[in-house]
Amino acid sequence: MRVLFLTDAKRIGGSEVYLREMLPRLKTLGLSPEAALPLAEGNRPIREALLKQGIPVHAYRTLKDLPRGFDRVVASAWYPQSYRAFFTHYPRLTLLIHDQIEVFYPLGGRYLYRLGYRLLQVPNLKRAEAVITVSQWAARWLREVHGIERVFAVPNGVDTERFRPPLPGEKEALRARYDLNRYTVLVPARMSPEKNHLAVLLTARLLPEVDFLLVGTGELEGLWRKMAQVLRLQNVRFLGRREDMPDLYRAVDTVLLPTLGENQSLATLEAMASALPVVTTPIPAQKELIQDGYTGRLANPSPCELALTLKTLPSTLGKAARAWVLARHNLEQSALQLAQTLREVHRA
Repeated sequence: MRVLFLTDAKRIGGSEVYLREMLPRLKTLGLSPEAALPLAEGNRPIREALLKQGIPVHAYRTLKDLPRGFDRVVASAWYPQSYRAFFTHYPRLTLLIHDQIEVFYPLGGRYLYRLGYRLLQVPNLKRAEAVITVSQWAARWLREVHGIERVFAVPNGVDTERFRPPLPGEKEALRARYDLNRYTVLVPARMSPEKNHLAVLLTARLLPEVDFLLVGTGELEGLWRKMAQVLRLQNVRFLGRREDMPDLYRAVDTVLLPTLGENQSLATLEAMASALPVVTTPIPAQKELIQDGYTGRLANPSPCELALTLKTLPSTLGKAARAWVLARHNLEQSALQLAQTLREVHRA
C-alpha cells in the first residue's frame, strides 16, 4: 500500500520527528510510505534523514508539485487553514492529529480554547475519512466532545536505545561536560503559552539551591529570558534548541513539565525511557503516561506545590518509568499499530 504522509511544516516539531521515526519502520512492515514537506531550510534535516533511510521525499513549493495515485494520503498540519488546501488537492484524506486538542488554561481559558478548536479545526476533522491521534484520551475526547465518528488511537513510541539510562561512569562525565555541580532539573518544552514556563521560573525562585536547564525556543522565549533577569534567577540557564537531548537526559536528575496542554508528550516519554523521574501536571494526557508515585509525580502547577514535589521526589521512580515505556511505548509497537490502522482505514 502506497501511503503519502503530507505536512505543511517548514520547521521541525514533534510531528516531524514522528515521521522520521515511523516511516522507515512502516516500510519494514510492508507499506510503501512517502513524505511530502514544504521546500524549506527549517525542515531539511528531516527530509535528509528520511532520504537516507530509503523513504521517497517530495519537497514542494506548492501542492501542485505533488504527485497523485496514492492508496492513502495521511495529512498533519501546523495550521488549520492548511487542511483546506490539502483537501482541495487530495479530497480523500486521513488526518494524523498531534494537536493539543484541549488546553487547560485557568479562569475559563480552556473553554475559549475549546471554542476556537471547534470553530477552526473540528470542521476539518469531520471532513476526513478517518482521524488518527496519539492518545486514548484524545480519541475519546474527539468522539465525545467534538462528535468525530471515526477516530483511532495509535500511541506514540520512543527510541529506547537512543533514550536510555546512563552507563556506569557516563552520568559523571556528562555532568562535567555540561558543568552541572548541583541537583539539576531539565525543562524540555517549546516556549509557548501552554507549556507554562512562568511556573518554572517561579519554582526556580523558590529553589535557589537547584539548577534549572530550559531547552527549547518559541514565541515567548524573549519574555521568559527577560523575566529571569528581573527575578535575578542565577539558577536558570536557557539552552535554546538542542540536538544532544539523549545526553542531557542522562546528565540531569529530573524533568519538570508543568504543562497545561498535551496530546501525548514525546518529551515525557523520552525522559521516562531515560529512567528519569518526571514531575508534571495531572491533565488527562499526562495522567495517561504517569502513574503518580510509581512512574512519576503529578502535581498542580502552582510554584509552591511544584517546589515541594521536587524536594521530595524519590529517585527510584525512574526505573519504573523506563519499564512502563519499554512495555507500552516503544517505536516498534507504535509502528505496528499504525500500519494495522492504515490498512483498516483503507479497507473500509
